[in-house]
Amino acid sequence: MEAIILILTSLIAIEATFLTIAKLRQRTLKVARGSLLLDTSAIMDGRIVEIAKTGVVTAELIVPRSVVNEMQLLADKADHDKRMRARKGLENVRELQKMESVAVSIVNDGHVGSGGVDERLLELAKNYDASICTTDYNLNKVAKVVGITVVNVNELAQMLRAQRLPGETVEITPIQSGANREQAVGYLDDGTMVVVEDAKNLIGQKLRVEIVRSLQTEAGRMMFAKKVTSPKIKPAAAFHSDQLKKANKSNSQRNKRQNHTTKNIRKNSSNSSTAEDSMVALANRK
Repeated sequence: MEAIILILTSLIAIEATFLTIAKLRQRTLKVARGSLLLDTSAIMDGRIVEIAKTGVVTAELIVPRSVVNEMQLLADKADHDKRMRARKGLENVRELQKMESVAVSIVNDGHVGSGGVDERLLELAKNYDASICTTDYNLNKVAKVVGITVVNVNELAQMLRAQRLPGETVEITPIQSGANREQAVGYLDDGTMVVVEDAKNLIGQKLRVEIVRSLQTEAGRMMFAKKVTSPKIKPAAAFHSDQLKKANKSNSQRNKRQNHTTKNIRKNSSNSSTAEDSMVALANRK
C-alpha cells in the first residue's frame, strides 16, 4: 500500500514538474531586438505578404500566439466577412512561413490580459525594442504615443502612390456626390480620392480633369480638380444650291472679262502690225 502511494506521489511530482517546465518554456520568448511584430489587422489585410515577396523586409517577422488565437476565434465565430478574412489571414501566415527571403517565427506570448491582444503587442514591442506592423488606426496612434515604432501598411501604400502635381490632367469617372452640392467624387487606379468641382451632374461619365491641389490627410491623400473643357470648334456653314449658282455666275463673268481682254490685246496687236506695214510700203515708194 505504501509503495502504491509512493508511486502515485512520484507520478504527480513528475507531472507537476513537466507542466512547470512547459509553462516556463511558454513564457520564454525568443524575440530578437529590432523584430517586426505582426498584428491581426496587418495579417488579414494581406499586403504584408506582397511586401515580403519583394525582399525589402530584412527584420524577423514575429507572429504572437495571441494573434493566431484571435484569428482562429474570428474564423470560427465571427460573421461571414470577418470569418473569410480571418481564414485568409491564417493562410497568409502559412505563406509567409514558406518564404525563404524572410524569417518568420510564431512565439508563445503567454496569457492575454484584460487589455486584449493590442495591449499584449504593445508590451512585447516595449520589452524587446521591436516594431509593430498594423493597419489598425487606434493601435497606430497608441503605439506612437508610447514611443513604439509603427510600420503602417496603409501609410506605406500612400507613400508609394504616384505623385500628381497641380496642372496635370487625368481621366476619372465620378461615382458619387461630394460634400458640396456641385462636387463629385471619383478615384484613381491607385485608390486616391479626387474631388471634382461642378461635376455632380456628370456622375458616371468619364471626365478629363486638371489637378488643382493635393491634400494629405491621416486617411490618405485627397486631390481637388476641375473639369477640362475642350475648345469649341465652329461648325462649317452648309453649302446651298444658291451659293453654287452665285459661284458659277461669278466664274462666268470672270471668264468673259478675260476673253474680252484677250480680244483687245489681239486687236491692238493687229492694228500695230498694219501700221508698220503701211510705213514700210511708204518707204519703198520713195
